[in-house]
Amino acid sequence: VQLQASGGGLVQAGGSPRLSCAASGTTLPFSVMGWYRQAPGKQRELVATITRSGSTTYADSVKARFTVYRGAAQNTVYLQMDSLKPEDAAVYYCKRSYLVNDYWGQGTLVTVSS
Repeated sequence: VQLQASGGGLVQAGGSPRLSCAASGTTLPFSVMGWYRQAPGKQRELVATITRSGSTTYADSVKARFTVYRGAAQNTVYLQMDSLKPEDAAVYYCKRSYLVNDYWGQGTLVTVSS
């Protein structure tokens, strides 16, 4: 299973980038897909998750600003980021879980200019 995360870049504070995580190399469904982020000098933290049934969870720091959702083909998950803040700057990673297997994407860098 390969995960390709994309959509990062330099964004102004208040902007609304959308990250994508596309899975390939598998026809199996996922149990949970998650978005994580890691800022310089900080630990990786969970940002949002979505289950196969569509249930979502969010870190308190992004609630009401970020939205995680699946594409129609279900092999792509998106993270819509609204009202971006400087503290949202980080490398964003996606993770796909199925049974006991976890797969990570390579990360996409989001830089926020104020």
